[in-house]
Amino acid sequence: MRVGVLTGGGDGPGLNAVIRAVTKSLIRHCNAQVVGIEEGFAGLMDGRVRQLDWRAVSGLIHLGGTVLGTSNRRNPLLEGEEGAQRVIESARALGLDAVVAVGGDGTMAIAQALWQRGLAMVGVPKTIDNDIVGCERSFGFDTAVAIATEALERLQTTGQAHGRVMLLETMGRDAGWIALESGIAAAADVILLPEIPYDIEAVAAVCRERESRQRFTVISVAEGARARGGDVVVQERIEGRDEPVRLGGVAHVLAAQLQSRISSEVRATVLGHVQRGGAPTAFDRVLATRYGNEVAQLVCRGEFGRMVTLQGGELTSVALDAVAQGRRSIPPEHPLLDCARQIGVSLGEPA
Repeated sequence: MRVGVLTGGGDGPGLNAVIRAVTKSLIRHCNAQVVGIEEGFAGLMDGRVRQLDWRAVSGLIHLGGTVLGTSNRRNPLLEGEEGAQRVIESARALGLDAVVAVGGDGTMAIAQALWQRGLAMVGVPKTIDNDIVGCERSFGFDTAVAIATEALERLQTTGQAHGRVMLLETMGRDAGWIALESGIAAAADVILLPEIPYDIEAVAAVCRERESRQRFTVISVAEGARARGGDVVVQERIEGRDEPVRLGGVAHVLAAQLQSRISSEVRATVLGHVQRGGAPTAFDRVLATRYGNEVAQLVCRGEFGRMVTLQGGELTSVALDAVAQGRRSIPPEHPLLDCARQIGVSLGEPA
């Protein structure tokens, strides 16, 4: 058996741990030949691969990024049927019996389309945003939350020293998981999420109340957050990518809105790609390794058209077509939202 492995979409901590685990498991349990596909589906279209053996993947578990490279600039589906067929023909020319695709919802959508056209595909969920449908925990998320938590704690010390309102903008696109979990972990006073449009007067009221009591306020805001009746802040519109728009800048918009309503100075920090880089946490290393091993077992058993996932704390798999569309947002009844409210954290909702 000859199996290709690719990492698609954005980078994230834990990708190398998956590459290591899936390669070693395929070699050990299936006696398979494993090839690494460079720069995601773009590399598969062009036939750019390298051999992965036991030695090639040793020592990767702690490394950030991906040794295979990745790309979100060349989606074969955007090139129509011709693009999809080019990928399939390239895979056949390389002698691949199956392809393991590691990525987010965009990568899974491509994998599903190729599976429907006859290419044996299996998926591994990767996104720091934790927003893949059918997956309660994607690797990379824990690392991003840890980084955002540390940043919020550091902002609190300078906010406390100067009596300022400190805003931290996290990634997450249309899902607020990073902002929510890091906000709770760092004891933020306000957490603003895409799922709950904020009322600027409610946020200002929290800041004014804290001016007279604690002097400072810490706000965790997701990049997809928006004011009630407003739109998300778009930093850039991009052609030919999985995501046609890049969000960002809501922290600066919110800072300007608040500054005219309160006495304290307001400062905004956009954490950006710092959340994506560096070594994965121990949790993400373990989860990525488990996913890599489990997807190798799917390949060995010939169970294609599926993505490994974590549900109820247990590893399982779901059909690719069940996760290829849509995003996993924070549901209104999620326990973390109730917890935040009950301990006095404002979610930007009117009193």
